[in-house]
Amino acid sequence: MSRVLRRATALVALMASLGFATTLLAQMPTSPWKKGAPFPEADEELYGVPLNGKLYVIGGWGDGKARGANYEYDAATDRWTKKAPMPRPAHHAALAAVNGRIYVFGGFVAPATTAIPLGAAWEPIADAWEFNPATDSWKPIAPLPDKRGSAIAAAVDGKIYVIGGATTMEGAKEPFFTAFGPARVLGTNQVYDPATNKWETRNPMSVPRNHAFGGVVNGKIYVIGGRTGHAFILSATNTDVVEEYDPASNMWSLPKERMPTARSGGASGSDGRRIYVAGGEVTTTELVGAFRAVEAYDPVTNTWMTLPSMPMPRHGVAGGVIGNRFHLVSGMIQSAGALTFLDPTLSTHTAMHDILELQFGMPVPTTATKSPAPPTSQVR
Repeated sequence: MSRVLRRATALVALMASLGFATTLLAQMPTSPWKKGAPFPEADEELYGVPLNGKLYVIGGWGDGKARGANYEYDAATDRWTKKAPMPRPAHHAALAAVNGRIYVFGGFVAPATTAIPLGAAWEPIADAWEFNPATDSWKPIAPLPDKRGSAIAAAVDGKIYVIGGATTMEGAKEPFFTAFGPARVLGTNQVYDPATNKWETRNPMSVPRNHAFGGVVNGKIYVIGGRTGHAFILSATNTDVVEEYDPASNMWSLPKERMPTARSGGASGSDGRRIYVAGGEVTTTELVGAFRAVEAYDPVTNTWMTLPSMPMPRHGVAGGVIGNRFHLVSGMIQSAGALTFLDPTLSTHTAMHDILELQFGMPVPTTATKSPAPPTSQVR
């Protein structure tokens, strides 16, 4: 075969291969994960709450000091805006939105005076705040009846239910608890009415826990997973229990279908039909790590669905559903139980902002609704 003929044959084969590869790529399903503008201050123990097409990310670990950050993400422009920080920074506070306002309840702060290393002791607080995004201002409201952190907050019919959490032991001499000392895990259920600025105590849930996932569907509150026995993952046990609370009757249902992956300390959100849970952490004698798992609970059918995993595992991640997209922002890519602070050169916080398209198989969104390309500057 002549040199010219061999080259021609090779070129034809190459073009055929490229055509076959192009066909395969065209037939492959597109990833449901998209990228949003990265979070400006990578951290863990951040919490997200959607409001009026925007996601507010509040809190932050701040190396155990509690950062108290407050950022607004505009899904329409893919931009982050720094807002007024929490008046008293705390980590593991509970967040909910009602009538154009964001409410922040409890949390933990670093003890004022103790020889215990920073971050190894948490002091629960009863502080409660109302944030008005329109004026970028905070105001104090009636404090929680009891000091606690790592509860969930859920809004139903204009009221906010604060459920679960952790606090100090009854009769404790110190106002804080430590990673290896005793802590009290709560099933407490208290409801706050913004119209009257008053609290009422409701029926507690049957499985006390903290660091749980939560959501509201059809006027009922679902508490999902979390940790029992303690608030620190070093001493706690993850649970997969799902409980349903009906505010109208003040009754808890029989246990629902268990979450497929027992975990705590991740993010959750709801589109009004399902509750989505993502990430979390685990620490045992055999395993220390963060989860990538994303799962969805359908209260109508009492079933779970496994969704595509997060691109990167993490706990302490902020989450929220805007439209048909589940936003997951920042967080730590390892469990706190790994004691990463022992290596000051190790960086475990990510600024990544991943967006999961929830309507699988649906037509591609129009230009007005699809995720925009990242701008040249994500913060203003």
